Amino acid sequence: MKQKEITLNTLLDGNNINLSDLSTEDIGNEHISTSVETPMREDAFSISDEEKMAKIQAHFKGIMETLGLDLNDDSLRGTPERVAKMYVKEIFNGLNPVNKPKIALFENRYQYNQMLVEKDITFYSNCEHHFVPIFGKAHVAYISNGKVIGLSKLNRIVQYYSKRPQVQERLTMQIAKELQAVLQTDDVAVLIDAKHLCVSSRGVQDINSATVSSFYGGKFAEEGTKKEFLAYVGMRTDY
Repeated sequence: MKQKEITLNTLLDGNNINLSDLSTEDIGNEHISTSVETPMREDAFSISDEEKMAKIQAHFKGIMETLGLDLNDDSLRGTPERVAKMYVKEIFNGLNPVNKPKIALFENRYQYNQMLVEKDITFYSNCEHHFVPIFGKAHVAYISNGKVIGLSKLNRIVQYYSKRPQVQERLTMQIAKELQAVLQTDDVAVLIDAKHLCVSSRGVQDINSATVSSFYGGKFAEEGTKKEFLAYVGMRTDY
């Protein structure tokens, strides 16, 4: 292992990673993040969505002009506005807590005490290092602690946390921690299998590789329960 790789793997301190000794290129290429929480400024919501879109539109227009594009062209004229609306209202709307899904729990009247798995949840996110897409499947599971959640809410939690600039490790942790808090149980598992366009469309340009990240809490940390979960989602367990 190279010295740089050893250093990057020893910077973790609790939920935070110290990046002070790393260059911007190191951070971007080594695919690490600084915290389980999405880094947000204290004044992140001091202006309205409309004001944000106006600012982004102006900035993106400047980027396009700097690249030499002619915004008088019919095809390009509306692009800054479209991008601004997409950023605020669509692909990054998970940054705003007002968009967090409302979750209702129900009594486990069937007394179902085995794992419940919701697999192949399609998600689209964006790499926070290059602002290009991450997309793939999320598999989530839990064992009821007396309460159950509507199946669609599992999907909505995945979608909420994916709609923000992300790294896959953080996305995995955020989904898992939210499910543990909502369901009031440690018995939660999350596995994400995703493609990163920052790997396939730029840099090393590897179109075949995928990234798998996982979280196993409570009973899912036990080998037998973990293997059962992995078998349900179609992952090999004979490594």
